[in-house]
Amino acid sequence: MKSEDKDTTNNAQKFSRRDWLTHTAKLGGAVGAALSGASIAKAATPEPLITEIQDWNRYMGDGVDARPYGLPSQFEHDVIRRDVSWLTADAKSSINFTPIHKLDGIITPNGVCFERHHSGIAEIEPSNHRLMVNGLVDKPLVFTMQDLERFPRESHVYFLECAANGGMEWRGAQLNGCQFTHGMIHNVMYTGIPLKYLLEEAGLKTNAKWLLPEGADPSHMTRSIPMEKAMNDCLVVFKMNGEALRPEQGYPLRLVVPGWEGNMWVKWLRRLEVGDKAWHHREETSKYTDLLADGSARRFTWTMDVKSVITNPSPQAPVLHGRGRTVLAGLAWSGHGKVKRVDVSIDGGRNWKPARVDGLTLSKSLHRFYYDFDWDGREMFMQSRAIDELGQVQPTKNALREARGENSIYHNNAIQTWHVKNDGVVENVEIS
Repeated sequence: MKSEDKDTTNNAQKFSRRDWLTHTAKLGGAVGAALSGASIAKAATPEPLITEIQDWNRYMGDGVDARPYGLPSQFEHDVIRRDVSWLTADAKSSINFTPIHKLDGIITPNGVCFERHHSGIAEIEPSNHRLMVNGLVDKPLVFTMQDLERFPRESHVYFLECAANGGMEWRGAQLNGCQFTHGMIHNVMYTGIPLKYLLEEAGLKTNAKWLLPEGADPSHMTRSIPMEKAMNDCLVVFKMNGEALRPEQGYPLRLVVPGWEGNMWVKWLRRLEVGDKAWHHREETSKYTDLLADGSARRFTWTMDVKSVITNPSPQAPVLHGRGRTVLAGLAWSGHGKVKRVDVSIDGGRNWKPARVDGLTLSKSLHRFYYDFDWDGREMFMQSRAIDELGQVQPTKNALREARGENSIYHNNAIQTWHVKNDGVVENVEIS
C-alpha cells in the first residue's frame, strides 16, 4: 500500500450503543451552543512575522509570463487526488478520489475531479474525433467537433457521483478519511448541447425507446439510457468550469446524465445508437445492481439518492485549534433535485440542529452547509442528515442494511459518523 493510503484503513472503529450513550451524555448542552464573546484573534503583541521584513517582502517575484497556465500555490501541494492501490489490480481500470476535505464552496477545481477509467485515459486529437448517431433514426449522422459547436449550447452545474461512492462502508467503518469514503464525487459547470437536439436532428423513429452511448476509449464503454431521460436533461458537453474537458474527464466530448450514477456518463463519446430495448451489458446485470439479503437484486437503480457528509472536521482534517469557536462544514446532494435542509448532530444523532446551507442551491448539484458552534473540548460524534425537496431523508446505516442487507456495494447513502476525540483527532466509526 502506498504511504499516502496508509491512513485510509487505520483506526476505523465501531462503538456500542452503551459506549455511545456514555460519551454523548457528557456533552450536555454543547450542541447548538451560542458563540461565546471570546475573541478569536489573540491580543496584539510584538510579532516578528509582522514587524520584521520577510523574504516575500524583500525580493521581487515572478512576472506575468512565468506561469502561462496557473497552478496552485506550492504550499497547497497536498490538495490532490489520491488512490487506494489495493482496490483494483491495475490503475488503468481503477479510480481515485477528490480531496473534498480540502475544498470549500460547491465547485470542484478541474485538476482534482476524481477519475474512473476502464482502460486508461484516451488521448484524442479533436480534429480527428467524430460523433455518430445511428440505429432507429430517420437519418444517420456523423458530427465533427466543428459541427457540434454550431448547435445551441447551455451551461449547468451538476454533481457526478460514482455508484460505488461509500461502497467499502457497507459492512462497517473501513476507510479513515472522507476523501476515501465519499470522494468519488465532483461538481462542476458543464457547457454543451442538450442531447435532444442531436437526436432530433437525426429524427427518432416511433419505436425508439433506448439509447446506447459508446466511448472511444479501448474498453468501448457503453451503457443503456431510457429515451425519456435522454430527451429530458442529458447534455453532450465539451467544457467544464469554462475550459475544455480534461483528458481524464473525457476530452474532447462526454455525456452528462444529471442526477444518475457516474458510470452512465460515457467519456470520449463517439457514438449514440438508438434502439427499441435496453442492450445487455455484463456489468449492468452483475456489477451495477444492488444485491439484497435474499439474493435478489434491485435493477435500474440509476438515480443517486439524497446524501451528505461532514468534510471538516474529519479524519484527514482534525481539530487543530483546540476548544472554542469551531466551524463544521460539509456537502449535501440529491439526484432527485435540490436539497431542502441539512441537520447536524455532534452527539451521535441524539440531538439535531439545522445547518446553514450557504451559496447557490441548484438542482442535482452539491450544496455546501456549515454549523458554527463552541467546542468545549469533549469528544463528539459528528453526523449530518440531508433532506431533499421530495421529502426523502438520508437514512442511518442500520436502516439501510435492514432494507438491503450487507452484500451491496453500490448506492450507499447512509449517515456517516466521525468520532472527534478530546485532542481533536478524528476517526471513522459506527454507532450501533
